Amino acid sequence: MTHTDVLVINAGSSSLKVSRRPLGHTVVVERLGDAPTWRSDAPLPPPPPLPDVGSALAACLGALARRTPLSGLEAVAHRIVHGGERYAGPILLDDDAVASIEALTRLAPLHLPANLAGVRAARTALPDLPHIGVFDTAFHAHIAPRAYRYGVPKSWYEEHGVRRYGFHGPSHDGVTRRAAELLGRPLEELRMVSLHLGNGASAAAVQEGRSVDTSMGLTPLDGLVMGTRPGSLDPGVLLHLLNGGMPLAELDDTLQRRSGLLGLSGRSNDVRDLRAAEEAGDADARLALEVFCYRVRTTLGAMAFAMGGLDAIVFTGGIGEHDAATRRDALADLHRFGIQIDPVRNATHGPRIDADGAAVAVVVVATDEEGMMAEAARELLHRGGADAAAPEGTRS
Repeated sequence: MTHTDVLVINAGSSSLKVSRRPLGHTVVVERLGDAPTWRSDAPLPPPPPLPDVGSALAACLGALARRTPLSGLEAVAHRIVHGGERYAGPILLDDDAVASIEALTRLAPLHLPANLAGVRAARTALPDLPHIGVFDTAFHAHIAPRAYRYGVPKSWYEEHGVRRYGFHGPSHDGVTRRAAELLGRPLEELRMVSLHLGNGASAAAVQEGRSVDTSMGLTPLDGLVMGTRPGSLDPGVLLHLLNGGMPLAELDDTLQRRSGLLGLSGRSNDVRDLRAAEEAGDADARLALEVFCYRVRTTLGAMAFAMGGLDAIVFTGGIGEHDAATRRDALADLHRFGIQIDPVRNATHGPRIDADGAAVAVVVVATDEEGMMAEAARELLHRGGADAAAPEGTRS
């Protein structure tokens, strides 16, 4: 089963990524419905008109088929951002499953409709293949109530599903497995904090291979400062702004698209741009980067204490993998806690960047969410689709 040919689809509100595993052939479409662009690991002609996910998927499948016939495909894996409490593992996406996921849209109104549009388009285009949903939230499905419950009325949880769910599951799962391999130690013996740092950013405390806490919450707005999202924020700020007359739609748009690094700097959500601006003397860019690293640092400490100790730190994601200054600043002056990085190793991006003799290993691992999704689909096919849907989580 390790060589099962799986098509992996990640459908967003204005983008589509289609990857074939294990071949690695990939096509990415951006700015759907506007002035679409696309790119691939092989040359592409100018994109045709792509008004929606269906047309974009058809174009991507055509591009992939010109390289290798699609007749070899055995399954399609779909990224589904939110599985609520019901889904703790991959599921076969039949009509009933799609309807049950659609009922969760209120938990992720910006993400799930786009995910499901991709599912519908792919089921139409490839009707004879099994379609499998892989959930961002599934890796965090077994965290304890003390970690996922908020200090709000019980009725909010029971009636509205208000709790911490967590995201970036395939990434945190995959990079901690890889980190254990790099360290030559059994995954089941390690306490690790995985730091997925990119335009979206989250941390996970991973103990014995299982997530025991994570920084994102009910939605992907919570936790670390991100490219355009604020991360953890006093709820009173929202009440203050709403009571002051800010329209709800404006508040929503600001939290989703105009906060985080972009909001702090007033310039960009891209760390590369902010590093250049910082070097040119831009104080707002410098502050944005300092706030970002400070939040990583304090979250790392909280996650380590949740596990009662720390054996390894894993950096991943676009920033975590490629920005040595972020890793340096986030871990500066922590040698008293056994955390110290080697500047030369850090500058070359690892994979091991901890200093000789440091008690806590620090590794840089490239995330491969598509690879983990393909693996999850293969595992489900191997067991024939049985036990795909986990029972609803126990509610305290």
